[in-house]
Amino acid sequence: MQYSLGIDAGGTYTDAVILRDSDSKILDASKAITTYPNLMTGIRNAINKLNPEYLKEVKLVSVSTTLSTNTILERTGYPVGLILVGDYTVPRELPADYTITVKGGHDNNGDELQPLDIAAVEQFAISLKNKVSAFAVSSYFSIRNPEHEIKIKEVILKLTGHPVVCGHELSQELGAYERAATAVLNAQLIPITYQFIHSIMTEIKERSLDAKVLMLKCDGSVIDIKGAKLRPIETIFSGPAASIIGASHLSGLNTCAVIDVGGTSTDVSIIKNGEPELCEKGAIVGGWQTRVKAIKMESSANGGDSHIWFKKCIRVGPRRVMPLCFAAVNYPNFKEKLEKNPIPLRTMLNEHIQPTKFFVRTGTAPLNPTESEQKLLEVIGDEPLSIHDILNKTKRFPSPEVLDSLLNQRVIQAIGFTPTDALHVLGEYTEWDVGAAQIGAKKLSRFTQLGAIAFCKKVKQQVAKNMAYSLISFIMEGRGKDGIKMMLEKDVPIQYKVNVPIVLLGGPVKAYYGELKSLIDAEIIVPEQARVGNAVGALVGKGIKRIEITIRPSSMENPDQNFLVFTPAGRKKFEHYRAAMEYSQKAGEELILDSMKDFGLPENLIRIGTSIEYLVPPGWKQTPMETKMTFVGICTPGALID
Repeated sequence: MQYSLGIDAGGTYTDAVILRDSDSKILDASKAITTYPNLMTGIRNAINKLNPEYLKEVKLVSVSTTLSTNTILERTGYPVGLILVGDYTVPRELPADYTITVKGGHDNNGDELQPLDIAAVEQFAISLKNKVSAFAVSSYFSIRNPEHEIKIKEVILKLTGHPVVCGHELSQELGAYERAATAVLNAQLIPITYQFIHSIMTEIKERSLDAKVLMLKCDGSVIDIKGAKLRPIETIFSGPAASIIGASHLSGLNTCAVIDVGGTSTDVSIIKNGEPELCEKGAIVGGWQTRVKAIKMESSANGGDSHIWFKKCIRVGPRRVMPLCFAAVNYPNFKEKLEKNPIPLRTMLNEHIQPTKFFVRTGTAPLNPTESEQKLLEVIGDEPLSIHDILNKTKRFPSPEVLDSLLNQRVIQAIGFTPTDALHVLGEYTEWDVGAAQIGAKKLSRFTQLGAIAFCKKVKQQVAKNMAYSLISFIMEGRGKDGIKMMLEKDVPIQYKVNVPIVLLGGPVKAYYGELKSLIDAEIIVPEQARVGNAVGALVGKGIKRIEITIRPSSMENPDQNFLVFTPAGRKKFEHYRAAMEYSQKAGEELILDSMKDFGLPENLIRIGTSIEYLVPPGWKQTPMETKMTFVGICTPGALID
């Protein structure tokens, strides 16, 4: 008998599940706290709770994670240097810490517009060697000719040794700005993904498991673990992708809506007739439009560990904090500190100045700390400190910018009141210290006209409204989000109706069943194994590889002769259209096979489908203005097992 192991590392919990390969029955499941900065501890704790007899026979390990998504949502990515190549307008700010534009780039035929200014690239790279952890490169029309991006990558690797992400490696879609944003986000995620994958591989090696290792991508397919290290941006929605696939599998429904409530985020999506819809323009996460093909969904910073704070009204997130109830278990004197922490004046309140907000070191070393950061780190140690404590030690309030920088680098961890604490006070989820949650609720409720219990009910209702808002606005895409929010916030005698079942996933998700039922008229389902739905989803995805190849005439003045073929491997020229088509068909299939062989698959188990789109305007009698060939290779993870 052979088994498969699914692992999902979320911002709060790491889940593990074992499925029997013959019938996909769940034999064992577990949850453990995700540990920072050493993810391996949480992964090990989750696996340790599983039946060792089943583990011995595991032949496939498939993983997913929301860590990348959460990083972008919380804006806590690692520092990146961005190099833009070519003379084009950047419509708005990009998410890079440092940016330079240099001469170079190509035209839409892949011909060089001007020589690459490699000296400017070298100077930029050397100046940032000790300030960033990775570089991103986006060159004008690099999808037509990646020569300049490849040259820059070689130079930076030689000068700095840092990872370099090129736009053409991630997308063959037009849009230099969107490719640049995609490359930057990918570069920010590399250290996080490396650490996650290293933790998984180390644990598998130490347990002597003879198993293939895959990672779920954001389009619901799987990628070999080496590919995931090179392209972590493709895993930004792997956790949410796992949720919709897992929800469908656990509920037995081919068509349903999904609300997955995690510690850091809530993800909503819909699956129809067993197929998740892909967002063809690319995933949007944290407000950034990427060029990554992903399951169409919406991810919001609204989770069980979202920071609940007060300034004129109750605020939810966007940052994740360690719940008070959990901190009290980890730090023996914390509850007493929380009780004694003074109540600040209303006029002083902000995200960091709260009667329930504390900071503690994580063990991660800062990256070239500033003098102000170093001074603050001399004060913040292994025991939680509030702003009031820091003020007493330094005789001044810490700079919000310095706190944000250390939080983004994961050098310090914030502790605060959360929806998880509210559920503890209400008695609906009591995993940790209820007393600490009660103290926090009492302190925050002083800023409202509510008692502690009523305050927690208000928090719970607001979180449920945020879930309902995410789902309804996702379903009614582009149709008046402000009106949806107003309807949910106001006490009006009207209710949204959803005609497909809604499946809830997440730890204490049952607690929100009643609130959601009052907001949405629909069949709401909580599967038996809802708490580990993502780990299940990580195992039931498919091995899928997509390749796009474009054929265009080199000149519209003579469109029946001389054709350019653009593939992920580079540009080719052909005199005749038929030769270009024949080459493209062969190249697409070879690229698919070469990629999927990395999964350890024999060719006879890979199915390749081809679809062709022709751009032919009305009245056009020549060969197509553009031919786009899409190749899709498919297999199931189970095929990896001999």
